Amino acid sequence: MQPIPVANPKNPWSTTEVEYLGEPPTVGLQIFEDHTKEILSSNDSPDVGFRYSVNPYRGCQHACAYCYARPTHEYLSFGSGTDFDRKIVVKPHAPELLRRAFEKRSWQGELIVFSGNTDCYQPLEASYRLTRGCLEVCLEYQNPAAIITKAPLIERDIDLLVKLKDRASLGICVSIPFWNEAHARAIEPYVATPARRMKTVKRLALAGLRVNVNVAPIIPGLNDEDMGAVLEAAKEAGAASASMIVVRLPGSVKEVFEQRVRAALPLRADRILARTREVRAGKLNDPRFGTRQSGEGHYAESIAQLFDRTARRLGLVRDPTTPMDVPTTFRRPGEKKQLDLFGHG
Repeated sequence: MQPIPVANPKNPWSTTEVEYLGEPPTVGLQIFEDHTKEILSSNDSPDVGFRYSVNPYRGCQHACAYCYARPTHEYLSFGSGTDFDRKIVVKPHAPELLRRAFEKRSWQGELIVFSGNTDCYQPLEASYRLTRGCLEVCLEYQNPAAIITKAPLIERDIDLLVKLKDRASLGICVSIPFWNEAHARAIEPYVATPARRMKTVKRLALAGLRVNVNVAPIIPGLNDEDMGAVLEAAKEAGAASASMIVVRLPGSVKEVFEQRVRAALPLRADRILARTREVRAGKLNDPRFGTRQSGEGHYAESIAQLFDRTARRLGLVRDPTTPMDVPTTFRRPGEKKQLDLFGHG
C-alpha cells in the first residue's frame, strides 16, 4: 500500500492535539509489539454471542471506515483514523499465551472467537502466522473456536481448519457487506473484492467447512440494496447460513465514517447519513443494548424483513443453536493420555 495522508479525529484521552499547517504528511505502515501477559479478552455484552476472544493484532490494515474497533486505538495513545489503519500492534507471543491460558485449572473449554475486534487474517498474518499458531493450540487442546474474517488469507489454513473441525466445534464467518465493487472499495479500501471473498466461501465449503456469510454492516442508503445479490451468491458458493448487522458508529468512528463517505461518495453522502440517522433515532449511533446491532424504526424493520425473507427462501437461515450451545470437547493433552490408559475415549 502507498503511504496515505495522516487524518485522525481528536483523541479524547490525549492531552495534546496535532494540527498541521498546510497539507498533512503521509505515513507508511508501522508495526509495534505488545508483550502483554494475557491473550484472552472477555465481554459480558448481551448483544454478542460469545464471552472470550483472541485478537493477535490491534489496528487493521483493511482500513474499513465503519470499523467499530477504531476507538480502541485511542487507548494506546494513537488516533482512530489513519493511525488505526497504519500503526498496527502485534502480539508476538499470542500462541504461547493461549497455551498458558488453557493450562490454567480455571479454564473450562469455552468457545474462543478470532477476532472480537480486528481481522485476525489481515495482511500481516501472512508473515507473523499468529492466528494459525493460536488455532494450532486450539487443535492441540480440542478447544471450540470461531473465526470472523473478510480476508482470503484464511484459505492458507484450510488444512488446519479441517482438522480442528473434526476434533472440536468450529464456526467460520466471512463478512461480505457489499456486492457493488466500487462502493466496497470506497468504504473498505484495502479488502479483497466481494467476488474474491465469495470465492473464499466456496473454497471453504468445498473443504467440508460450514460457513456463515455475514452481510455486515448494512449501511442504510448504500449497501442495503446489495443484500439480495450477496445472499444469492452466498447460496451458490455453498454457504450454510447468513446473518446481518446494521452499521454502528461508536465514538470517533462517526467522524471517520462521515469523512470517508463525503470524500468517496459525495453524491450519496447526505442520503447515507440521513438513512443512518433514521435507524438510530436521529443520531449516527445508538449504543443501547438490544438495538445497537439492528437499529429501530420502519426503515430498519424493512431491512430486516427483506433479509429474513431472502435468507429463508434460499435456505440460509442461521441455525437455532450457536457454538456457545455445543458441549465442549476441550481436553488437556496430558489428561487425555491419562484417560486413555483406563480405556476412556
